[in-house]
Amino acid sequence: MRVFLLQIAFLSFVSLSPALQAQDLPEKPNLIFIMADDLGWADVGYNGASFYETPHIDALRASGMKFNSAYPGASNCMPSRSCIVSGMYITRTQMWTPGGEAKGNAAYMKFLVPRKGDDAGEGIFPSKMSMDPSVTSIAEVLKPAGYRTARFGKWHLGPDTQGFDLSDPNGLGGPEKTYYGDIDVEETLTDAVVGFIAENAERPFFIYLNYWDVHTPIIARPEVTAKYEKKLADSPWDKPWKPIYAAMIEAVDTGVGRIREAVQAQGLAGKTLIVFTSDNGGHSGATWCEPLKGAKGAFYEGGIRVATCMSWPGVIEAGSVCDTPITGVDYLPTFSQLAGANLPTHQPVDGQSIVPLILGKPALEDRSIFWHYPLYLAGAQYNQVVNVHGTDRPYWRATPCSVIRRGDWKLMQFFEDDSVKLFNLKEDLGEKNDLADSEPERTARLLEELRDWQKRTGAVIPSVLNPDFNPGRG
Repeated sequence: MRVFLLQIAFLSFVSLSPALQAQDLPEKPNLIFIMADDLGWADVGYNGASFYETPHIDALRASGMKFNSAYPGASNCMPSRSCIVSGMYITRTQMWTPGGEAKGNAAYMKFLVPRKGDDAGEGIFPSKMSMDPSVTSIAEVLKPAGYRTARFGKWHLGPDTQGFDLSDPNGLGGPEKTYYGDIDVEETLTDAVVGFIAENAERPFFIYLNYWDVHTPIIARPEVTAKYEKKLADSPWDKPWKPIYAAMIEAVDTGVGRIREAVQAQGLAGKTLIVFTSDNGGHSGATWCEPLKGAKGAFYEGGIRVATCMSWPGVIEAGSVCDTPITGVDYLPTFSQLAGANLPTHQPVDGQSIVPLILGKPALEDRSIFWHYPLYLAGAQYNQVVNVHGTDRPYWRATPCSVIRRGDWKLMQFFEDDSVKLFNLKEDLGEKNDLADSEPERTARLLEELRDWQKRTGAVIPSVLNPDFNPGRG
């Protein structure tokens, strides 16, 4: 009986009863979600960056919680955003990659997959470029709960704005296009966010801000770049760091600081959750991702693990740390719970609310998180982490694969040869030691769970052989 009562108490706690919500959480807090583009896990000061300067992001982290194992849901921008906005894994949205096509030498692709110039046909599975308007987004979950919703910056989910009250790609109400390389866009986006906060200070709001930096092209204000050129010249450094890239990071960091100041100026700090994160790992041509393996586009940690912190004075303990893995599909159920909103009923919700985590409580349950990618993505010199099938020649950032993480353990399944790799991320963050052979039972359990997930979510797994496959060519 005592064990039964303890179980009931635990279940009541993790579901966050209304009494606990009223006691610990402000009613309908404001929600500000800030995401940089291509910012590497190691590119912020609180994760060890020394050449790059991120005082405002570091201050945000110091005032709240650092998430050591945070993932956006994919290794590229478009699929990551689909996870965050929909609360669904990309096996359901089928938004695999920007451009919708495999990238690289077709002769190195064992399987037939969507490629540039190919017509749809046998073996060519769907690769969608936009989110179906029928999907219930975070904005559409929060609006019935009384929230004013605004999306600023990069969208990358197609023509439908998914129910946001305001949708502005550059802070000036400009046309829906890319603003890469615009050295003013981070400032105009921040101006718009600051104005939105002031205009909506008397009602709950949700801001979904996606900065365009630090995505290529690598370009920044000359006067800020000059500061880092001097810094690079004045001291010996372990790597040839790029002053222009550092200046782009500073543009994002300055925006984060201004947004925090705007929240404080309106007296909203105690009722506002601010999340800072990135959409994928760092770009290998712009920065270094060590000690992680791989970079943007890869499904090793360098491509999918991102710097993430959350601040909410009076609710999240300052300086706290969370080691529990979280992923992009968790944001929709988390924000829904904080807002007292209803979850979608006509579509799956793959994530879990992490409200207990931000309160410093145990996780809801011991669960696994997943990734899936059925295409090919060529790698640059510093990011060729997968060999051409049947050879020992590195070429790919990613080949068709699925990944599962459960606790400290991560298993990668590669479809070309149905091989697996197993890593203990607690002991081997750089994924240097494959333990699949030495941990056969654990490997089998994780692979079985991964295959069950693939079936449950309708994962597309390529199987038709590519008639152009010729690994000896090139």
